[in-house]
Amino acid sequence: MSISLSSLILLPIWINMAQIQQGGPDEKEKTTALKDLLSRIDLDELMKKDEPPLDFPDTLEGFEYAFNEKGQLRHIKTGEPFVFNYREDLHRWNQKRYEALGEIITKYVYELLEKDCNLKKISIPVDATESEPKSFIYMSEDALTNPQKLMVLIHGSGVVRAGQWARRLIINEDLDSGTQIPFIKRAVDENGSPEEHAIYVWDHFIAQSAAENVFFVAHSYGGLAFVELMIQREADVKNKVTAVALTDSVHNVWHQEAGKTIREWMRENCCNWVSSSEPLDTSVESMLPDCPRVSAGTDRHELTSWKSFPSIFKFFTEASEAKTSSLKPAVTRRSHRIKHEEL
Repeated sequence: MSISLSSLILLPIWINMAQIQQGGPDEKEKTTALKDLLSRIDLDELMKKDEPPLDFPDTLEGFEYAFNEKGQLRHIKTGEPFVFNYREDLHRWNQKRYEALGEIITKYVYELLEKDCNLKKISIPVDATESEPKSFIYMSEDALTNPQKLMVLIHGSGVVRAGQWARRLIINEDLDSGTQIPFIKRAVDENGSPEEHAIYVWDHFIAQSAAENVFFVAHSYGGLAFVELMIQREADVKNKVTAVALTDSVHNVWHQEAGKTIREWMRENCCNWVSSSEPLDTSVESMLPDCPRVSAGTDRHELTSWKSFPSIFKFFTEASEAKTSSLKPAVTRRSHRIKHEEL
């Protein structure tokens, strides 16, 4: 073995040195030369001679491991926990194998942060040039806009990365003890998702209001929250809401499984002002069968609400007048639109 082989090489040299040190100046010079020789011996290189190649898989499946329903890393075939000493008397090789698995675990946790926790990866510094070193953080969609709470998680130093407390715990214990995911999910649950928040506000405030005409302006993820509100409270929303202005909404009626009646209502009562270089209110083609899409007059996402401000209130006025005139068959929505433009 590499370790025992190195000791067999070093031992007689040590004995010879002890014997030489008893002699005169010539022997001392030889001792110095031998010390210099010993200092140049690379033990790592000696240990590598009997090692297999450091060629490891790049996936969990390649290592024949997977996380079970309890978040524990287990061997696919045997169901056993991770074994560090995969090859006896090859500590260095086993350590390299462990480190290779750790890199895969890091990528796996990143995927969980994005897919399960719905966090966004943000590169930092935000103004870094191409040649500058960069890093990244993860943050929730409402991290900078939520007026109530903000929780910041900071991991330690070493090999741990974003989303991890300790890699060793992830590999040897489970995901709950080794990652920050339980903290993230608890924070989200206590704060409530934007969709849950919209439904709560509807049930406890909007639905109780005396207003005959309710209007919504929903920006970005707010559009998704409104569609979810419609799915959960369809009849109530149709009865109370007159018009909905979306600004660069990220909703998706297919992914959210909005029904046909909801899509039809949205076509008649919603409009989405999207980021576009076209002039304000220019029709923009849509791949989704829901509300019309028109240009907000800007290609900057964050400016879409402000730039479409006058058009949104014009849209609301026309919708309100059309709702009122619906009781008068002789008056058309088009005539009200002309009247409003004249005013």
